[in-house]
Amino acid sequence: MADVKAPVERPLSPHLFIYKPMLTMLMSIVHRITGAGLYFGFMSSLFGRLTLFGYTWALMHHMLGGIRHLIWDNGYGFGAQQREWLAIATLVGSIGLTVIIWVLGYLVMGGSR
Repeated sequence: MADVKAPVERPLSPHLFIYKPMLTMLMSIVHRITGAGLYFGFMSSLFGRLTLFGYTWALMHHMLGGIRHLIWDNGYGFGAQQREWLAIATLVGSIGLTVIIWVLGYLVMGGSR
């Protein structure tokens, strides 16, 4: 008769404690958080302007993260260096676009009111 071996017990699904933290993982998490954060609005106080600045960054980060995923959906950017470059470009690009938007906004509006 053939020997029957019991199946090896394995986790049902992987979780965060199994994976080594990577920049692309962090960027994916931030992408989800910024998407949820875009739901909230702003106020006209200093706190409100800081919130609006963060809102602007969240919008830019979410947009660039979506473009990064679109690139991946088309089958590009899966190399280790390409993934890291896309993650860094998303972060630097979102910060840069946010600053540009706010500088242009203040120039058009004539400064702080």
